[in-house]
Amino acid sequence: MKELFSAINHCHAIGIIHRDIKPENIMISDEDTVRLIDFGLSKASKKKNLTTIAGTPYYMAPEVLLGSYGVKADIWSLGVLLYTLVSGYLPFQGSTSAEVFRKIKEAQFHFNHNEFKEVSPECKDLIKSLLVVKETKRLSGTEALKHPWFKKFDKSQSLTAEMDGLNSNVLNRL
Repeated sequence: MKELFSAINHCHAIGIIHRDIKPENIMISDEDTVRLIDFGLSKASKKKNLTTIAGTPYYMAPEVLLGSYGVKADIWSLGVLLYTLVSGYLPFQGSTSAEVFRKIKEAQFHFNHNEFKEVSPECKDLIKSLLVVKETKRLSGTEALKHPWFKKFDKSQSLTAEMDGLNSNVLNRL
């Protein structure tokens, strides 16, 4: 996630919105670095807000569904991705597209899955700070990188140690 936030910060700094962040658009190189790929839907964000609805529905920010969005839409998608990676579930589920979109627009998600018992409070807090409906209240990529969850790894834990504790059910769903 740290490498993904760094990558998206770089994109945003040069005026690019990815618009389709999802697991299928992330690769791991031979050197074990994370790469954000598939910029086919990306746009230069010289315009204040984009209006074309683009991306993968489960990962779309509420403002994308409403037809006026900027770089923070990518931050929302990273929040959906983080939720999915730590639990094996998508945060916004429903039996119809309309139900999923309603839940996205209201940021209606929960940490009730058993897998979240093993997720740190810092990680849950980061997810809550990324999946915020109001763009101005949502963390930026730079703010996300300063979040205590990332600092936890910088100071005391290695990612390998955290990965060793992953629930096998999460890995199977992924």
